[in-house]
Amino acid sequence: MDSAAETSGGYVPWSEVTPDAARRLLVAAVDAFAERGYHATTTRDIAGRAGMSPAALYIHYKTKEELLHRISRIGHDKALEILETAASGPGAAADRLDAAVRSFVRWHAAHHTTARVVQYELDALAPEHRTEIVALRRLSDAAVRRILADGVRAGEFDVPDVPGTTLAVLSLCIDVARWFSTAGQRTPDEVGALYADLVLRMVGARPAAGAAQK
Repeated sequence: MDSAAETSGGYVPWSEVTPDAARRLLVAAVDAFAERGYHATTTRDIAGRAGMSPAALYIHYKTKEELLHRISRIGHDKALEILETAASGPGAAADRLDAAVRSFVRWHAAHHTTARVVQYELDALAPEHRTEIVALRRLSDAAVRRILADGVRAGEFDVPDVPGTTLAVLSLCIDVARWFSTAGQRTPDEVGALYADLVLRMVGARPAAGAAQK
């Protein structure tokens, strides 16, 4: 499956990128970076995959790194939206952690080609762009950390180290992009459900103190 065909939850990949030529180049770059790695991919490779001349690429993107930055920014914005929506949602901390992990994992599985580039090519970004993306990653970290801290305060979670557990949860979710295959036995929804259950077990989820007394 190429990155243009990856859809989940009504999200159409790269629909925010216009005009069409710019979108085609970006999709081609995602597929090339995922297959060959950023450094092994040339602008000629990207243009060829998009059915365009190398000169046409520079009309829309000044450099290969600009393409990677656009891909990374869109992907990290989507990741943050998923986690913030869950963290700010209704229900007890366990409900919100379930929603966060389930939806975050589902996105990384359904969009595994894109997610591999977004999550694993960070070091190829220019320093100023890397700083920008790291700031977004910290916001995603904060969203998960907030859920865990809420659960600890409510007596729902047994988590002695909230920052460390936050890192473990996010790492577990992100790694799905590395191994997921559409030829595998599980769908993105099934992987999301499995990982949500694993994470809830990992934090020792139990009913909130108030709920347990009812």
